Amino acid sequence: MNPLLSKPQLTPLLSNDALARLERMRINAERRFTNRSRGEHLSGRGGTSTEFHDYRDYAAGDDLRYVDWNIFSRLHRPYLKLYRQEEEMHVVAIVDASTSMLFDNKLLRARQLAAAFAMMGLVANERVSIYAPAKQGNSVDRLPPCRGRISLRKAFGFLEQVAGGGDAPLEHAIQSVLKHHKGRGIVAVFSDFLTLGDMKRAFNMFFSAGLEIFAVQILGPSEIDPEVTGDLRFVDAETQHTLDVSNAADLLSIYQEYRLQYQADLEQMCLRREGKFLSISADETVETVLFDLMRRRGWVTS
Repeated sequence: MNPLLSKPQLTPLLSNDALARLERMRINAERRFTNRSRGEHLSGRGGTSTEFHDYRDYAAGDDLRYVDWNIFSRLHRPYLKLYRQEEEMHVVAIVDASTSMLFDNKLLRARQLAAAFAMMGLVANERVSIYAPAKQGNSVDRLPPCRGRISLRKAFGFLEQVAGGGDAPLEHAIQSVLKHHKGRGIVAVFSDFLTLGDMKRAFNMFFSAGLEIFAVQILGPSEIDPEVTGDLRFVDAETQHTLDVSNAADLLSIYQEYRLQYQADLEQMCLRREGKFLSISADETVETVLFDLMRRRGWVTS
């Protein structure tokens, strides 16, 4: 029996059953942007791992510690032992904590998914950092890089206290995050992506920083299928700008056309940068998203 199932609830964000399943899962990074330090991702570079890989001729400047002296004594030629070096993947989770995310439980779902990615990274001994930008400016609410199971409570505690509410445009928030971040790996962005800014530039910044994009668009059920009639005044939750609309029902087809086109554009932006994109409803359970949608799409493996 998995000990997680018999323990008190580790975090209100995820059930112990979900945590037990996540413990056996890993993030499936395809681009393999990794750092030359210890982790679970292997390469053919020389290193200090115990897994032998191959030999090559000794070259001036090579570390003498890796010369195979037994072969040298027989052949009188120096050969260097090569090992499969274990590499570290940095897992960056960005939770959009702006005011629009407070609508229809979107922020809750974003925090839950970020907690799941943090756990998969920490259990795999990757370096994990979490950012929750809300307000405009250079200051970003963040959990600095941490590693290992010992950091699980710290990561969960950080996400549990993310309250949300702010006016930070997502593209500006991403720029602020990258001022703090160093390291290659993957970046998981959990947001509604409801911004007037240029997401193409933001995704380019991720790509240039050596981060494979895992973008999850979270929309409320009433944003996916709104039920509106008559004359309405719409108020932007973050800027407080208003828009008066007559016969709102007549505009629904235009709204749906725009929403689906924007969703397709976001997906193409990610794919062109060798990333991944998924759009979900905040009504979908975190278990459905993780163990069904993401697993079938190859985002995670067990």
